[in-house]
Amino acid sequence: MSYQHQYADGTHIHFPLGKVVCIGRNYAEHAHELNNPIPTEPLLFIKPGSCVVPADGGFKIPAERGAVHYETEIAVLLGKALSTQPSEEEVLDAISGFAPALDLTLRDVQARLKEKGLPWELAKSFDGACVLAPFVAAGTFPDLTDIPVRLTLNGEVRQDGSSALMLNPIVPMIQHMAAQFSLLAGDVILTGTPAGVGPLASGDELVLELPGTLRVQTRVL
Repeated sequence: MSYQHQYADGTHIHFPLGKVVCIGRNYAEHAHELNNPIPTEPLLFIKPGSCVVPADGGFKIPAERGAVHYETEIAVLLGKALSTQPSEEEVLDAISGFAPALDLTLRDVQARLKEKGLPWELAKSFDGACVLAPFVAAGTFPDLTDIPVRLTLNGEVRQDGSSALMLNPIVPMIQHMAAQFSLLAGDVILTGTPAGVGPLASGDELVLELPGTLRVQTRVL
């Protein structure tokens, strides 16, 4: 299924889909649940735009490749390019929207890669590895340090977090990313997952939320 950025009211967003820039272990409790050390500096990785699928209508998982884990995250859509050392004002001006998203991970594959000290792309970049809900406008959240995010799986709340718990808050995180490589209009930032990650199975029913603002139902096909 093809993907195009859009707002929750159905309005299409004209920016082309770019790369998906992610930060790992940005919530201490998530690092602890996987027995990972808390990074001393932001742990960045990139998923290609080819892995993005819309949440609407459901999504597929490559179950034949081992456990597929959900990681619910706040996604940030950029509407302007950022590079070098952007100011806080430039970052805020570049943000076009927020959405709940799933960073899907082949956990068995990732474990093998980590054991060998290898990059994570094989576990993080497969087709369908980033499930994006529609975005709400940036102005919906005047305080970026207090954005809630929640995942309900088969009627049970599994992840319930907030940007208030992030080790690297959204604006400084994006400033750090832009200092490493240019960010472009249409790029998506995944800001890390709170505790509660786990496996998905065919037929699972999911509700992705920015509670009080956006609620999107989807399922594993």
